[in-house]
Amino acid sequence: MKITLALTSIALCSSLAIADELRLAGLDLTKLEQGWGKPGIDKSVDGHALTIGKTSFTYGLGSHADAYLLIDVNGATRFRAKVGADDEVDRPGSVEFIVSGDGKTLFRSGTMRTGDAAKQIDLPLAGTKKLLLRVTDAGDGMNYDHADWAEARFDYTGAPPQALERVIEPAVIFTPPVSPMPRINGARAFGARPGAPVLIYVPVTGEKPIDVKVSDLPEGLSFDPERHVISGSVARPGTYRISVSAKNARGDTSKSWRIEIGDKLSLTPPMGWNSWNVWGMAIDDAKVRAAADAFVSAGLIDHGWTYINMDDGWARTGEGEDRPNKDKSMFGPVRDAGGRVLPNRKFPDMHALTGYVHARGLKIGIYSSPGEWTCGGVAGSLGHEASDAATFSDWGIDYLKYDWCSYGREYDRARRANPDASERVLRMAPYVLMRDALRAQQRDIVYSLCQYGDNQVWEWGADVDGQLWRTTGDISDSWGSMSSIGFRQEKAAPHAGPGHWNDPDMLVVGKVGWGPNVRPTRLTPNEQYTHISLWAMSSAPMLIGCDLTQLDRFTLGLLTNDEVIDIDQDPLGKQATRVAGDEVHSVYAKPLEDGSIAIGLFNRDEEPATISVSWHDLGLSGAQRARDVWSQKDIGERVDAVSETVPPHGVKLLKLTPAGTSK
Repeated sequence: MKITLALTSIALCSSLAIADELRLAGLDLTKLEQGWGKPGIDKSVDGHALTIGKTSFTYGLGSHADAYLLIDVNGATRFRAKVGADDEVDRPGSVEFIVSGDGKTLFRSGTMRTGDAAKQIDLPLAGTKKLLLRVTDAGDGMNYDHADWAEARFDYTGAPPQALERVIEPAVIFTPPVSPMPRINGARAFGARPGAPVLIYVPVTGEKPIDVKVSDLPEGLSFDPERHVISGSVARPGTYRISVSAKNARGDTSKSWRIEIGDKLSLTPPMGWNSWNVWGMAIDDAKVRAAADAFVSAGLIDHGWTYINMDDGWARTGEGEDRPNKDKSMFGPVRDAGGRVLPNRKFPDMHALTGYVHARGLKIGIYSSPGEWTCGGVAGSLGHEASDAATFSDWGIDYLKYDWCSYGREYDRARRANPDASERVLRMAPYVLMRDALRAQQRDIVYSLCQYGDNQVWEWGADVDGQLWRTTGDISDSWGSMSSIGFRQEKAAPHAGPGHWNDPDMLVVGKVGWGPNVRPTRLTPNEQYTHISLWAMSSAPMLIGCDLTQLDRFTLGLLTNDEVIDIDQDPLGKQATRVAGDEVHSVYAKPLEDGSIAIGLFNRDEEPATISVSWHDLGLSGAQRARDVWSQKDIGERVDAVSETVPPHGVKLLKLTPAGTSK
């Protein structure tokens, strides 16, 4: 008996000896993706002590939404942590922690805000092979979302857990080469106000030379067949149907377009390029011209891409030691003696720059803020709204992105001065001022509200003449950021339509950087297909955010698939909504003007999945002809449902048309 007990004790001690603990921060954190900053080892993302709900922790991992870490469990038997939003930010953030094992959700914190007490995670891992740790932005953008995995550790026996490189699938180009047959692309509906200058490029692909003709133009407009440009102005309000035709040696085609002269702009979502996600504050005249040249040389202009937009960084910063921006190229008086805003030395001649862009059949956009300073610390429009609108119009600007930024201080002052005023009225106030200033111009300037989705801007954006409004904080090139934004647009869907668009922020495909140095996007090829498909299904503005001078064939294929673009630019203007599935395997549907329906089968899981949708869910009946939109191939008729295998983080984008009807 004594011998047996001794052997048992030895076995127990042996078992305890091989048990071990590994802290989460001890993994290879180069494998961790997060939306901003670098992971903190035993510190917050800003380098402070880990503090959640006024409780400090001695060790853990500080991160930032949206964060994503895939782990090979190996011999890990348990994962424990205390999670929450770090107290270090001066404004409340909101995050959600999600732990998944082999594609199944094991823990979900729900929305956690700055100041909330930490929540405990204690998960047995027996039988689990891969663990996914995620922090999302809880659906409201990632600003101030500092997220802590405090006291996060694994118990393990044998091989310790390891952080995994994401498996990057090959970059397969599904978009077929451009057909030699002529094709008229892009938007089919255009809006302008009476008397305002009109500039419409007719985008056509096919074997050259192509003979393009436009007929039935209203009085005041003319067509230049060499430049493919409709220009002029129309004094008389009305809806005008025009005919556009294209012919080459391979065949001919025609389309009916609609021009509405009245009180609506942007009858389809704007398509173009914005400088921020690639150049940040490093934008200059040469980079804007290069983007315009690339639109032409890469053929993007002939697929409907229209706007070349300067974001923050074109104006000047103030004089004195307290300059909000320290870049000397931006120093100097911000306005002339007459109060007109002045560009910095990187933009020597705005008239020449806008003329250069217009000469290529493209339009040009600019950026400002209702505050004293922009987000980047150069001059905003506070107190100078009328002057700035007039200056922009004089320069030939076609598009204004108006970013909340430093206006928060003015908002706080207004709130103290008007305690009985509703938050909505105070939020609308600066945008009303610029609305009135833009209205006073003879030139049409598309008005983009950048207010991060606060106070349900989609409910009132149209009331301040917004043609589009941001529904979210800034996007980053991570799966967590892109997917959490893209799959959380339904709340605003009822407010989208011709002239008024929900804006989930700019595209993050290709080479991006937010500064002078660029790098390939961190989105995998599957995720990039999901990104473009989601934005197209959402009738979202499509603003490319990459270096257009370094477009590779894969990125060009993403941006020149005319059947995908047609879904985004469909004149009916309906935004897709989820009709089947769940948050992991989702089916979105979007009705189109021709009576067909676009459906997106989205797989947010880590493994391939078969996703199905029935005619009952889609409100259809009878046989439907199914077409794979990315590959531009018919895949046969379906009778009462469609089912497709979808890769991890990928999509199948289909168009369903009643059998027996023309395409």
